[in-house]
Amino acid sequence: MAEALRWFALCTVLVVVTVVGVAAAARDGGISGLTLTRNVGTEALQSSSNSSMAASTGEEVVGAESVNNEHAVQDPEEVVSMVEMSIRNSTERRKLGYFSCGTGNPIDDCWRCDPHWQKNRKRLANCGIGFGRNAIGGRDGRFYVVTDSRDDDPVNPRPGTLRHAVIQDRPLWIVFKRDMVIQLKQELIMNSFKTIDGRGANVHIANGGCITIQFVTNVIIHGLHIHDCKPTGNAMVRSSPTHFGWRTMADGDAISIFGSSHIWVDHNSLSHCADGLVDAVMGSTAITISNNHMTHHNEVVMLLGHSDTYTRDKQMQVTIAYNHFGEGLIQRMPRCRHGYFHVVNNDYTHWEMYAIGGSANPTINSQGNRYNAPVNRFAKEVTKRVDTAAGQWKGWNWRSEGDLLLNGAYFTPSGAGASASYARASSLGAKSSTMVGSITANAGALGCRRGRQC
Repeated sequence: MAEALRWFALCTVLVVVTVVGVAAAARDGGISGLTLTRNVGTEALQSSSNSSMAASTGEEVVGAESVNNEHAVQDPEEVVSMVEMSIRNSTERRKLGYFSCGTGNPIDDCWRCDPHWQKNRKRLANCGIGFGRNAIGGRDGRFYVVTDSRDDDPVNPRPGTLRHAVIQDRPLWIVFKRDMVIQLKQELIMNSFKTIDGRGANVHIANGGCITIQFVTNVIIHGLHIHDCKPTGNAMVRSSPTHFGWRTMADGDAISIFGSSHIWVDHNSLSHCADGLVDAVMGSTAITISNNHMTHHNEVVMLLGHSDTYTRDKQMQVTIAYNHFGEGLIQRMPRCRHGYFHVVNNDYTHWEMYAIGGSANPTINSQGNRYNAPVNRFAKEVTKRVDTAAGQWKGWNWRSEGDLLLNGAYFTPSGAGASASYARASSLGAKSSTMVGSITANAGALGCRRGRQC
């Protein structure tokens, strides 16, 4: 009997040790996952000179894009795998109970559970994923508080205005003292290393010029309502403390990215603009567009790539994640040329013609999205090859993996994507598409208030 008791005690100890070890490993794995999205593959960040107001000659564009080539990811598949791993880690943390407010959205779960987010605003800069994961914005600078909603003079902006903040040469994290509607007389030309952070205030940029990110690097746009943007131009506009110049007509995009790199557009509500909601052209790269709510827009929702003949856009790499493409949208979500585009965990609830289009041989990797086709039986196809014969586009790499296709929606794959020949370090899998509703439930500008979880 004594021998049996000794064996029972020994087995009990072994079981307890095993359980404790597993729990500790799970805990450590969950916590380390928080930093995964920023610590893998960190790139050198370079500041581009402020040439926002320079004339758009061919030589200047080439010069800007030679800089952007340094920021292009050499192995896009590695970044895709990093996004998938980040999503998986976030989901596992949620299962283990480390975040009671967790949604499975790795960006939001990185910062939104903190009730003191307003004291730790810059933590946001460490939460990026995908191609724009290294966009640090104004993380390393001081805070700038916008107190004045006016835009009286685009050449000599008043201190305290948004225009005065974004043109400064030093890194800045820009916040708002109160709710405000900013009607810009001309486009707002950003300088490098800036974050516009609308959390804690209800900030609208509307009924005038909107945001231009041209020949700069490291910009974060977060938490804004941007709508009813108008064409502006044929006017003098300041782009830095030491330079202003003549601007030709701007199209009226909500956010225009031109020859720039390391850009992150997150949690904005975008609608009703004269041209595009988000455009990225002329060699722009290292971009993440995430958690945005896009609605009521009749033109290009998202244009990625300047033209079929502008081959320097082959370096373009854009992650489009956790966005809600909602009511009143027609097509081009996005419309791609040349580059590499990872479309992951977005909710497509409305389109009238098609969702994703392209020309000039872009690579489109669609994973874990939810596509809900319109009632019109002639608009069920998710994809559209624009002005290209089938014999040509059949070689393009367009693939769908784990997408949820509803109401008759169908995705037409091509190239290697049609053969399931991609070996992946980790796969998102079809299961993830069932989480799209919760992941994108809070897309758009958030109603964050101080002292509460956002």
